[in-house]
Amino acid sequence: NTVSNLIFILPPVYGAIQTYKDGLEKRYLAAYLCLTAVGLGSWCFHMTLKYEMQLLDELPMIYSCCVFVYCLYECFKYKNTVNYPLLFLLITYSFVVSIVYLNLKEPVFHQIMYGTLVSIIVLRSVYIVLWVYPWLRGLGYTSLTVFLMGFFLWNVDNIFCDKLRALREKMPPVVGAVTQFHAWWHILTGLGSYLHILL
Repeated sequence: NTVSNLIFILPPVYGAIQTYKDGLEKRYLAAYLCLTAVGLGSWCFHMTLKYEMQLLDELPMIYSCCVFVYCLYECFKYKNTVNYPLLFLLITYSFVVSIVYLNLKEPVFHQIMYGTLVSIIVLRSVYIVLWVYPWLRGLGYTSLTVFLMGFFLWNVDNIFCDKLRALREKMPPVVGAVTQFHAWWHILTGLGSYLHILL
């Protein structure tokens, strides 16, 4: 589960370097760097299993989604400008979610806040690929499908964790490693998120 976070780190670092070289807007650089931060935080959490490191995993998920929302709602502008009202709204959302989560320490709260952002991202992306840039449908649907496959496996892992763990004890180590669905969650959501930034 630690090493599987490389998918959150290496491709986005490459994307950030390429974004900088190509002189693209800073919002794309921020998106790649936020995805890298998710990977680094998740790496630290899965390596230590400490609560403080868990926060380095979970809170950047909120922040990176806010950056993705900003990018998606700014994709039709013609000039390199900053949408300060949207920026303020997303920073406020991130701040409020962070404060409440740090005090509440309830994973369901984080999941709902993260799910809300992902839903906004999906709806906006579907709108873009259906009605604005239809030639991006393949990339959009691939990104969404890969991400949803990861989400599905994450849920399977959560629901059947004990049974999967017992099953893995009976399997050869290599086969058992392939059934680490939480690692697949990292790989598929990392790849889906990277593809989404490309979108």
